[in-house]
Amino acid sequence: MFVGRAGTAMTPGLGAGPKGAKLTVNDLYGFNSRKPKPLGVAEVFGRYTSRPRDAQGQGQAPSQAQGQQGCRDDLSSQILEAARRLMEKRRLELYLRECDLSVKDSTAHLTNMPYRMQVSIVCTEHNLKSRSGDDRPNRATIVGAGYSKPRPYCTRPCTQGHAHMNEATGRNTSMKYRNLGKCGLRVSCMGLGTWVTFGSQVSDEVAESVLTVAYENGVNLFDTAEIYASGRAETVLGSIIKKKGWRRSSFVITTKIYWGGQAETERGLSRKHIIEGLRGSLSRLQMDYVDIVFANRTDINTPMEEVVRAMTFVINQGLAMYWGTSRWSAMEIMEAYSVARQFNLVPPVCEQAEYHYFQRDKVEVQLPELYHKIGVGVMTWSPLACGLITGKYCDGVPDTSRAALKGYEWLKEKVQSDEGRRQMMKIKEITTLAERLGCTAAQLAIAWCMRSEGVSCVLIGVSSTEQLLENLEAIKVLSLLTPELVVQLDSVLGNMPHSKKETRH
Repeated sequence: MFVGRAGTAMTPGLGAGPKGAKLTVNDLYGFNSRKPKPLGVAEVFGRYTSRPRDAQGQGQAPSQAQGQQGCRDDLSSQILEAARRLMEKRRLELYLRECDLSVKDSTAHLTNMPYRMQVSIVCTEHNLKSRSGDDRPNRATIVGAGYSKPRPYCTRPCTQGHAHMNEATGRNTSMKYRNLGKCGLRVSCMGLGTWVTFGSQVSDEVAESVLTVAYENGVNLFDTAEIYASGRAETVLGSIIKKKGWRRSSFVITTKIYWGGQAETERGLSRKHIIEGLRGSLSRLQMDYVDIVFANRTDINTPMEEVVRAMTFVINQGLAMYWGTSRWSAMEIMEAYSVARQFNLVPPVCEQAEYHYFQRDKVEVQLPELYHKIGVGVMTWSPLACGLITGKYCDGVPDTSRAALKGYEWLKEKVQSDEGRRQMMKIKEITTLAERLGCTAAQLAIAWCMRSEGVSCVLIGVSSTEQLLENLEAIKVLSLLTPELVVQLDSVLGNMPHSKKETRH
């Protein structure tokens, strides 16, 4: 007989107490001294299923062993389960070390995390560490080894600016192009969105003029969604592109799936709606595929594995080239990536997030970590905060503005609120600063968004070609954003995220 970790007597030869007793992970650690020594699976089976011995350490007679065979059979499944839990516990401990968390902090960190997500995230963290070479010894430090240091996960030089995204200027325009995150897709640093405008606020003729000017000035990304104008935005966009006869390979089309209709099966991120919703979008766009399909919100009613498998299916079927997320939290994106790696599926490559002077935390603090860790890019929208940053609402709500449209009463209330008035006072100061630079407040705001770390593309929405041409000039303002100017802007705004890292200039 020997004593277990908790000091309880354990049955000789079985080591697990009376028949039917449950094994725990701690039972497998085998504490024979104060210092714990984890046991391998072979040792576990050697200890708990070896031949029973008597009190003097001698082997029992075959009849005695046969008498306890049933007990060992009952415990075999428990041992396998405990061994599996032991492996998962070690994986979670590895995850905690990667996140620099103590055991005391682990409960709070993992409480709201689904169990499958815990395990898949552990696997992902371990795989990323292996791919980056962080868990391998530096072979260059071994005398006489003759090896070079393992290459990092990102082999491109990471310097200030967008050098690590391989930024380049267009041949015939001043437009700049960047990789979408760390994937190979090249997108213009400014994209044209169709929310509110196409199929709703502007006529089809104006929409055609705006799209044509954007394309001719180097914009190669056009964003829409199945919900925009109840699908009419996709119809207008597709009709214009077909009329123009542009090569399909010369531009990028993105759409978003979530709200498709009134029926219960026509919304959400179920496999059924992702596939049927995307096919409906392609029909309205008159195209064979979209370049990126976004999951527009998370769906608490659909398992993450189902979402990732459905996105992988539409990509494998040629209905989309990539998939991304929109308005997802960093934890939800990481869960999707972990599930994809666990089941050998296609992970998301991009997150669409709101980003402007007054909405900063997510893009400046959370998403850069995902960019460096798993290569997820950022596509931002509403750089002018629905027109608030342009200063058009400083003297009231114009009749032609977005806040005056039906269905946008929430924007009008926001503009006229106390917080809206405080924001407009800050905009007046920033407008004065922009005038000293020789640009408009809108151009300065868009350039400020483009300079943020990990941002691949900034989506803009316009209702006229004049607005579009003005906003496109923001590319020239990008070079004027010196560190001193950025500090001035942060001083006026007074809302720099507490844990924000130094951004690139």
